[in-house]
Amino acid sequence: MASKADYLHRDPMLKKRDDFEDMLEERRNSSDLRYALRCYTPVLYRGVTPCKSSVLKSMVLQSDHIHYVINQVSKETGRATDDVQEEASAILEEMAHRLQLSTVRFFAFTLSKIFKTLFRSICVNEEGIQRLQQAIQEHPVVLLPSHRSYMDFLLMSYLLYTYDLALPVIAAGMDFMGMKIVGEMLRMSGAFFIRRSFGGDKLYWAVFSEYVKTMLRVRIHPFLYFLDTDLWKGINSNLLGTRSRTCKSLTPKLGLLNIVMDPFLKGEVFDISVVPVSISYERILEETLYARELLGVPKPKESTSALFKARKVLSEDYGSIHVYFGQPVSIRSMAEGRVNRCQFNLIPRHIPKRPDEDIHNFVNDSAYRLVRAQEENMVLKPWVLLASLLLQKHHQNQAPGQKRGIALEELTQQAVWLRDLSRQYGAFLHWPDHTSPSDVVYSSLSLHRGLVRISEGRVQLALEQEEELLNQAVIMLSCASYRNQALHVFIRPALLASAIHAASSNKKQEVFNSFSFLRNTFSNEFILCPGATVQDFEEACYLLVKTGVLQVNPQEVVVTERGHRTVAFLTALLEPFLQGYQVVCRFLCEEAAETLTEKEFIPAVRKFILKQILAGRLRYIEVLSSDLQKNTLAALLRLGAVRKINGYQGTLKVNKVMVNSLEDTLGGKLPTQKAAIARL
Repeated sequence: MASKADYLHRDPMLKKRDDFEDMLEERRNSSDLRYALRCYTPVLYRGVTPCKSSVLKSMVLQSDHIHYVINQVSKETGRATDDVQEEASAILEEMAHRLQLSTVRFFAFTLSKIFKTLFRSICVNEEGIQRLQQAIQEHPVVLLPSHRSYMDFLLMSYLLYTYDLALPVIAAGMDFMGMKIVGEMLRMSGAFFIRRSFGGDKLYWAVFSEYVKTMLRVRIHPFLYFLDTDLWKGINSNLLGTRSRTCKSLTPKLGLLNIVMDPFLKGEVFDISVVPVSISYERILEETLYARELLGVPKPKESTSALFKARKVLSEDYGSIHVYFGQPVSIRSMAEGRVNRCQFNLIPRHIPKRPDEDIHNFVNDSAYRLVRAQEENMVLKPWVLLASLLLQKHHQNQAPGQKRGIALEELTQQAVWLRDLSRQYGAFLHWPDHTSPSDVVYSSLSLHRGLVRISEGRVQLALEQEEELLNQAVIMLSCASYRNQALHVFIRPALLASAIHAASSNKKQEVFNSFSFLRNTFSNEFILCPGATVQDFEEACYLLVKTGVLQVNPQEVVVTERGHRTVAFLTALLEPFLQGYQVVCRFLCEEAAETLTEKEFIPAVRKFILKQILAGRLRYIEVLSSDLQKNTLAALLRLGAVRKINGYQGTLKVNKVMVNSLEDTLGGKLPTQKAAIARL
């Protein structure tokens, strides 16, 4: 195990981050029309001359790769090559952007008005903007923002226009193209549209991948997409990515990242710079919408009429946004010593080649590294800490006779304690230091008055006992989405705290085994890099020792007297997830039909959980989240406790012995833990 000295150089508290500037301040003090019509002269890659979108399309259709695939499809289907060529042209016409500066100027004017109404400030690290400007001049650039709101891609284009940077081209779902007028305006501001399903359509895949790679090779615009909500998972998948409705980072998808890296791996470009961008909202516009979707309420269809109906949000206060442009990451540097590019010289570049295991592992590791970089620069607001505390207090107060809520003064004291703890764990926390803690807490509670209530000096979640369960669940899941924003800070110490609680002794090896089991079980739930179990355990030990919570020696892990408060908070943070996984296991053992399909799984498990909650057998309403249920199923499939037969949406075959063992272990029935670890 590593010593304290080994960690000193990467202590999260020593990480230097850039300062922020409020870019809305200038917008409030000058003309929006003058801003939109100003001289826009972005610096491009050295020596590059801008080309029209029509020229870009011609380059794609005339590429060797497209000609090769057209001939392949023609031979396989018996169609004339001219017909296939025509189809390829139609696909590209449906897909491609038509970026026009006049439309961008219209959006710049309109968004200035909207952003000044919705937000108190939009804070940007201008040093990051300078780094991005330099990167654009040197290599093709890929922007990877976090994705928590519809606002993300509009905000990114707005910021790049404001700072006189080349506008991004943005991978967007076909849903947006269905919005009359607005869809075409998005296309003319840099969006290009991808179908929700490719199926096994080789031609569509070829046109799409060649379009992306051509944009990287010509280097005129940065390419922007959302890594943890990849639009494409592979040629046999029909799932289109989406925003994170839980505000947790989602497991990174590799489809587009494989395409993005291809020009470098094949030597078509010297390097590619990938820039992780962290977008943090103090209050998310879609918080209630997300909660309802997690409860099974269908997502409203994207349409222009729905957009106009949503204009009532303009009367609300959504606080501040922080946007942090991270350090550009060189694909060349990441690949050094990891990837042998000689393998790409064995066949012509235009012939598609499935990545081998080394390439797959490299892309996968890179994806996790990039999501971690996003997480580390997410700015946490005080409400994130308050939501965490209020949820835990709510669950503690459910016993009969318990007084509801928490005294405002006590909540403030706990928030200050959690503020200091999170900073020691490396959180990027935006807490106004020149304002009294009581004012900070009251301001945060006021901004989120739809979720909390202050009465007679006590604070509680805005739940009415006579209110129907669905409405209560919306409040709980909305609060949980804010708590989830801090999970990347606490997850490793929380796994260790839960492992200590579950282990049969305080022997270090026992605790490590328990930690390893929990980490493996939850690797679909949280961003936990593959193969880094020992590193995560050592990091968690270091943080808890540093904060006086644990004493660790080569044989034992012991909680100190002063550490019990922190351990209690950390274990409570993980409890809803533990109970969520347990109840899904119980459903599969007790209630699941023999012929349960993957499509039927979520409605069936939701019905089972509702019965359990109404019967008083479950403490956490958050387990109704479809995201938690899907992640549990994904974990069980990965662990082999459930198998999928008869194809993509096939029947689920449950190994009830393994599932029951997992439920027992998660429930802390310690005699089964060693066996469960061995089995899983």
